[in-house]
Amino acid sequence: MKGLVYKSTGSWYTVKSNAGDFYDCRIKGKFRMDGIKSTNPVAVGDTVEFEVETIGDETIGIISKIDERENYIIRKSVNLSKQTHIIAANVDIAFLLVTLNNPPTFTTFIDRFLVTTEAYHIKAVLLFNKIDTYNEDEILEVKYLAAMYRSIGYECLGISAETGKNIDKVKEMMQDKVVMFSGHSGVGKSTLANALEPTLELKTKKISEQHSQGQHTTTFAEMYDLDFGAKIIDTPGIKGFGVVEMEKEEIGNYFPEFFALKQECKFNNCLHIEEPKCAVKDALEEDKLAWSRYKSYVQIVEGDEEHFRKDIYEKGQ
Repeated sequence: MKGLVYKSTGSWYTVKSNAGDFYDCRIKGKFRMDGIKSTNPVAVGDTVEFEVETIGDETIGIISKIDERENYIIRKSVNLSKQTHIIAANVDIAFLLVTLNNPPTFTTFIDRFLVTTEAYHIKAVLLFNKIDTYNEDEILEVKYLAAMYRSIGYECLGISAETGKNIDKVKEMMQDKVVMFSGHSGVGKSTLANALEPTLELKTKKISEQHSQGQHTTTFAEMYDLDFGAKIIDTPGIKGFGVVEMEKEEIGNYFPEFFALKQECKFNNCLHIEEPKCAVKDALEEDKLAWSRYKSYVQIVEGDEEHFRKDIYEKGQ
């Protein structure tokens, strides 16, 4: 039988068969040995082959094969820092919910997210939420940020999950797609999910309660079907992802505006930091590139994880 993985808890997987039935599945023993370095060989969004076995009163599925993935997105494993954890596979769009305050979303966090989606070939869209709560200066700041990211090629939309502003446009983007919601705890992921599909309320409430208990390290993702033909993958653990599996020399390739200038640098392996005759640094000096993006880039290249972690977890940041 073939099916789609809707939930992963590390050892058990909820799989929806092509016929529409849900099965609790485990992995065939040897699976973990097949050269997969991540802590979870099967991820939410994977298409799998499985057989059903009845043991006593229980019917369980045994996953025997994973179909090739179109893409996937990973984070560092929480307990084993040298290993990775696949958050989700076969994602059509990754939405990042951004708020100016309550809580603040720093550009360093936005840029790390965008670098990750670029590296794994996933379309990213920035949703600037809570725009109904901002004063004139804050609205101008949102417009400035949206214009900056649009100039690089990213789609940006101002929304209010609370009042429903532009929710219809979000629905249009999501039609028949598998979508991942990301962002800090408190940016309105649950409220947006409810605005899109009121019947999801119980599920999102459960996720919010987990957050309020401080379980920000949970790595269990779950997918939900929506009435208008979309699927949401909720990813509680995405707040803590770092940039992984990237060589310093390739990070600039995932900043599209830097990559576009790469050929004009004197050195073809230019890191855009100390090197002379660097087209990226020249463009910065001429205000053709955003300094916030360059600051994020340098932080990632230098492996400055501490500053990034502090932005996310410290209260009052």
